[in-house]
Amino acid sequence: MMMYPNRWKVAALVLLALLLLLTGVYIYRHEPFKPRIEMTNELGGNIFPVVLLSTATTDACLVAPYDTASYVGDPKSCMAVRVRSTYANSRLRIEVDETPFFSRSVSEFVLPEAGKEYLVFPDIVWNYQALRANVQAVPMTVSVRAWLNRRELSGGIHTFSMRSVNECLLGYLDGRMKFHDTGQFFAAYVNEDNPQIDRILREALNTRIVNRFWGYQSKDARTVDKQVYALWYVLQKRGFRYSSISNTSLSSNVVFTQRVRTFDDAVESAQINCVDGSVLFASLLKAININPILVRLPNHMFVGYYTDRQHSSVSFLETSMIGDVHLDDFFPEEKLDSTMSGKSQESISWLLFEKSKQYATSMYERHKELIHSGRVNYMFLEIDKATRAAIQPIGK
Repeated sequence: MMMYPNRWKVAALVLLALLLLLTGVYIYRHEPFKPRIEMTNELGGNIFPVVLLSTATTDACLVAPYDTASYVGDPKSCMAVRVRSTYANSRLRIEVDETPFFSRSVSEFVLPEAGKEYLVFPDIVWNYQALRANVQAVPMTVSVRAWLNRRELSGGIHTFSMRSVNECLLGYLDGRMKFHDTGQFFAAYVNEDNPQIDRILREALNTRIVNRFWGYQSKDARTVDKQVYALWYVLQKRGFRYSSISNTSLSSNVVFTQRVRTFDDAVESAQINCVDGSVLFASLLKAININPILVRLPNHMFVGYYTDRQHSSVSFLETSMIGDVHLDDFFPEEKLDSTMSGKSQESISWLLFEKSKQYATSMYERHKELIHSGRVNYMFLEIDKATRAAIQPIGK
């Protein structure tokens, strides 16, 4: 009879062990006790199509983690998972679900150091056409599943803000509050490959101001200027007007942007501000093999161009002056009468072209030292082979 208490005691211990085992399994397999991941990016939860499109085929990475020793993967994906490794050479698997802007993807990584927190950039298969078509900021919820050493992690859902293709990233503050100037992205809106350029060049040739576009082949600065003027004249004939639209809906204290019209936007609306006009004109210059320059000042931009192949001489244009007159207010050349001598459309356009050069040149001379200083909000950006090796046009 003395055996029964011992049997009950053994049974209780077995039951307790079973309960502990089941509890351990639950803790291991279910939230909220799973190790967590955190989704993030360097731009305060914002993703910019201009960044993705302009660097997709280049080696440039203008938005990179400030702690280069603690990340794995390609930062150009613009989204990251923050995770702590459990031991040396931990294996991490990340599955990213499909969204309207990218396809489903699977990535695997090795985290070298034990107990270290890593920023992991999974492979993202971007839909570049969807990025080009996005003209208004929209929320984008990203769902991620991750396994660390075959153990599933929790917390893989985050909503980012997919910005408009027209939002140019000017700069951002990193995790150490250091400012990074990314004004080079203005070059992405210079699109010398746009198919509408051929139509504009045909219109310019029809004016007979020039009989061909041949860049620097003539070795005469006056011939270069004449080609540039032919483009100026056509834009005036098309009735381009100044329209200052530069602000965006972005609300952030770490990211700074400006709205820029693409080549197609500007041509279709016949509206430009100083930035739109500069990148539009630079596109046309680049297309006829005249090397353009974007010159940036605080709250302003104008365009420059080299007048010779050796880049020994440069001229500047204030493109916002294109819309200062309406050429239909003046008689075309073939309809001139004696009382309107010197008041032809072409002569008025040439006068404004020369005044534009004078104004932009004086502005450059006043700020020349700052423009070449590398200071924030000042820029002398040549659209040459070096620039194109880093930043490509974003296209339509």
